[in-house]
Amino acid sequence: MSSQKLAWNIRRKALEIIHNTRSSHIASVFSVADIVAVLYADILKFNNKNPKWEKRDRLILSKGHAGLAVYIALCESGFFSEKVLNSYCKNGSYLQGHISNKNVPGVEVSSGSLGHGICIASGMALAAKMDNKKHRIFTITGDGECDEGSVWETALFANHYELNNLTVIVDHNKMQSLDFCENTLKLGNLCKKWEAFGWKVFEVNGHDHAELKKILKKQDKKKPTCIIAHTIKGKGVSFMENNILWHYRDPQDEYYLKAKEELEKEKL
Repeated sequence: MSSQKLAWNIRRKALEIIHNTRSSHIASVFSVADIVAVLYADILKFNNKNPKWEKRDRLILSKGHAGLAVYIALCESGFFSEKVLNSYCKNGSYLQGHISNKNVPGVEVSSGSLGHGICIASGMALAAKMDNKKHRIFTITGDGECDEGSVWETALFANHYELNNLTVIVDHNKMQSLDFCENTLKLGNLCKKWEAFGWKVFEVNGHDHAELKKILKKQDKKKPTCIIAHTIKGKGVSFMENNILWHYRDPQDEYYLKAKEELEKEKL
């Protein structure tokens, strides 16, 4: 499956699932859909028949509230069935709103307490280097998550240990929770910040699949990599884009019908 088709499936299925379960974070899922799609379609090495394959690449979704994007990508990649996917956020389901690895093949760790996933990823990267393993570790974090001090402790740590097998992707949609990042806590120039901490930094359009694929393949000889991916929160549905209401709101009634109509027009 192409990354473009996978990204569309992530958005379309997320709309149905969040609508049916009246859950939240649809705008966050849409924000990272293209990044997740390129990773699973073109970058990550994995084995859906053996999720614990030793040579697999690891993906840690540090912004765990966008977990549905990864669940859908895993389902589309053959890790579990559509029936399991459709149990999302229902009583008794292992597919929780914040991504969970308990009995969910393909999910490395549970996350959602912001600032933690990126730390776990750096520990995995150090362990891999110490064991002379060649797999890579990717983690997706949010720009609002970069308010956390643990993110910058990790940035120092990864630079110190030359974790060139670690790639951090910052979903830079300029929004967090109930407001814009600029109004919550000014981030300044994220590229210069990560560079100052010793990382190799790239700046990309987080919805451009060709650009994402090209940059995600890059690996420095010594430095860890940070990709600042400029995205639009709610990307793909016009009234959700850059609208803070859709961080928590679920699409019902006319909103659901309009979103469905817009996505269907973009079907590949």
